[in-house]
Amino acid sequence: MLFNSFDFGLFLPIVLLLYWAIGFQKIKLQNLLILVASYFFYGLWDWRFLFLILISSLIDYFAGIEIEKSTTKSRKKFFLFFSLFWNLGILFVFKYYNFFITEFTSLFGMNASDYAFSSLNIILPVGLSFYTFQTLSYSLDVYKGTLKPTKNLLNFLCFVSFFPQLVAGPIERAGNLLPQFSKKRTLDIFEFKDGLRLILWGLFKKMVVADNVAIAVNAIYANPEDHGSLSLFYASALFFFQIYCDFSGYSDIAIGSAKLFGFKLSKNFNIPYLSRSTAEFWQRWHITLTKWFTEYVYIPIIKKHRRNFYYKTIALFVSMALIGLWHGANWTFLFFGVFQAVAISMERIPFKIKGKKVSLNYYLNKMPLILAAIYSFILITSSCIFFRSENLNSAFYIIKKIASFVPEENFKWIIGIKVLVIPVLVIIEYLTRTKNHPFEAFQKTVNKPLRWAIYYLFIIAIIRYAGPAEQFIYFQF
Repeated sequence: MLFNSFDFGLFLPIVLLLYWAIGFQKIKLQNLLILVASYFFYGLWDWRFLFLILISSLIDYFAGIEIEKSTTKSRKKFFLFFSLFWNLGILFVFKYYNFFITEFTSLFGMNASDYAFSSLNIILPVGLSFYTFQTLSYSLDVYKGTLKPTKNLLNFLCFVSFFPQLVAGPIERAGNLLPQFSKKRTLDIFEFKDGLRLILWGLFKKMVVADNVAIAVNAIYANPEDHGSLSLFYASALFFFQIYCDFSGYSDIAIGSAKLFGFKLSKNFNIPYLSRSTAEFWQRWHITLTKWFTEYVYIPIIKKHRRNFYYKTIALFVSMALIGLWHGANWTFLFFGVFQAVAISMERIPFKIKGKKVSLNYYLNKMPLILAAIYSFILITSSCIFFRSENLNSAFYIIKKIASFVPEENFKWIIGIKVLVIPVLVIIEYLTRTKNHPFEAFQKTVNKPLRWAIYYLFIIAIIRYAGPAEQFIYFQF
């Protein structure tokens, strides 16, 4: 069930009416409704995967309890590793097994069908990478002693499967979301209205910007040999905005939908194209994923060597490579992550000028925002070529063709005047950058009749100018 579908437009109001009709005094009944609605929402993708998410939830729920009960470190580790083995195991089987088997047999010139191992004919469960990381963080936090395990199974099942953020995040830490299922949720009119505004803004970014931009990106990337440098760079730059508006649009709708039920989800994007550096980009892009790898991969590696540049660099490359692979079992994603690690490392390398130790980051922070943002945008756009390409050969071919300044025989501005929606988006978000979303700024600065006129204008734009319906990009991860 897509957020931008008629089905969700019918599903959400029905669940919402039932939820508030129950009354905020009956928390358990509200939570039960959320669980049933979430499983129904997820089951529409493929009902068989409901068993997988249920088993994952039960394993991590009981693992958390046993970790706390354990009196010896070895017993604590046993239940932690059991949780890690299950979560990483199902990720490997569904997402990476075929990739590794294919690469292994190709490396040694083997025919998989001649051996005991062969590729599995399975599909990737939607949202698997998101909810496994969410439950993994729960077990790890309980083990570290930074979180008390819950004894309420219903609340934990809701935490794992909460439908607004189940399929593509934000990746919520248990310390933030889980306690909210134990508290009374009152109908806060201001938060309710703000949730609706966020949903409207998210739908605009997804349906008007991302889905229209996808037309040009798909057309050019489908036949890169037919296009020159300008077209390929144009498509790559557009892809950055496509994936940003697609994924951040999803996050806005998720956060807005949660607000309607009285829940607060973590912010996942903060206008990433205003980043001064690659490092800052990852503080603004998919924020919950960046925090996850920082907390559970980067920091443990540098724990005893926090001031050692080489350890920090190793930790950075490991983290970014894993972030790349998190997106999918393809060499292109690994190169995407390594590309980011190289860029961040180059920005961090210290050097001396007139006896003063500085780095590229020092100068990026000093220069005007527009210049630093252009630098960051070019690097991120270049890395997105790996992200968008089907394979490495295609990615390197496109990069080589762009760098060779191959002339255009017949350049066409595919999607035409609709591409102007991007600078409009940039201007709106830049002017309201201190707010959580643009419509929040209108609440205090624009009178009510004009506000409603703006809302209706955006609704009309969505209905009139929505591009061909595209599945959310991050559903594949």
